[in-house]
Amino acid sequence: MTATPQGPSLDLDLFSDEALTAPFPLYQLIRDTAPAVYLPRYGAWALGRYADVRAALEDWESFSSARGIGLNDLANVATRGMIIATDPPEHDKLRNVLAARLSPKAIRQLKEDIERRADELVEPLVQGREFDAVNDLARAFPISIVLDLIGLPQDGRDKVLGWADAAFSASGPPGPRTDAAFPLLQDQLAYLSGIRPEELTPGSMGRAIYDAAAEGKIAQESCVPLMSAYVTAGLDTTINAISNAVWYFARNPEQWDLVRRDPSLIPSAFNEVLRIEAPVQFFCRVATRDVDIDGVPLAAGSRLMMLYASANRDERKWDDPDRFDATRNPMDQLAFGYGMHGCAGQGLARLEGHSILAALARRVERFEVGEPVRRLNQLIRGLDALPVVVHPAAA
Repeated sequence: MTATPQGPSLDLDLFSDEALTAPFPLYQLIRDTAPAVYLPRYGAWALGRYADVRAALEDWESFSSARGIGLNDLANVATRGMIIATDPPEHDKLRNVLAARLSPKAIRQLKEDIERRADELVEPLVQGREFDAVNDLARAFPISIVLDLIGLPQDGRDKVLGWADAAFSASGPPGPRTDAAFPLLQDQLAYLSGIRPEELTPGSMGRAIYDAAAEGKIAQESCVPLMSAYVTAGLDTTINAISNAVWYFARNPEQWDLVRRDPSLIPSAFNEVLRIEAPVQFFCRVATRDVDIDGVPLAAGSRLMMLYASANRDERKWDDPDRFDATRNPMDQLAFGYGMHGCAGQGLARLEGHSILAALARRVERFEVGEPVRRLNQLIRGLDALPVVVHPAAA
């Protein structure tokens, strides 16, 4: 029987309905307790302070992703070979397949089209005055963009969001939510495995993945995991950031006034939304050697939860961290991760978010929101519905 690690410990349940709905007091308790806190329920250490999370994310040699980024063995086996669960040199080979297509230059070439799509989506919603900021706006926008870029066939696209949701939740601890997610994760992998390369749009990211395998740059068996990674990760951050932006600007109308008066604040405001409501709450790493986390010793083999959402509200890093401030511009927030595993598609996510906020800023003077419906997912924090009434800006 494995001995319980010695050191600061908390018997917290981070995955109850209550905790998933309101996790920030628990994150505060973790940060206040120690730089690293052992959570015996999960057999893992939690890192909640900004400096410690960022330093660990930067040091992939000491904190490996290759032994799984989740809290259960089945998910860690299922994600083996995915870009997020690899270390160099395999990670670099996989990431390089689409690096050019996700470069700043390539994203700039998409700018005009994505801004046009944002205007075409927002205009009728504002004219109608009432809509759901999650389903009608946040989910509607990135799906067509991301899936078009990947080149997926039209058949099956309606199931992608449910699959992506399950792919994240499957990495939680053993339990009913994890069990419920696995069949959907398997459905996603079966769907992607059933797509022939010639069914993917010529010139698309998906076709580029299979071309790289045909040229021997990556293994053939890496194609489906790589497709899965971009389908899953390409949606949730943008969806949650857009809907959270509406939620926060509705509750902080003076911040929306600032953005409307000065649209150059939109990148800062988007960063602040990501900081205060990090869509991905955590990913795990495994220590490859004995390590010291700011005075707390951890043995080699220890599993660590990198609590991005906690780090992004660490009062050691941010002044008044629970306050939403569109002028703060927290460029070093950790919602997209950091270091080698920093989100490869964050440039696209930013362009999508900026475009929607700009389209709204031109048309909306005020948001009034009803009661939000929280989506309970073990890794992703976001809304499932947010009824909105908008007051159009004067022509």
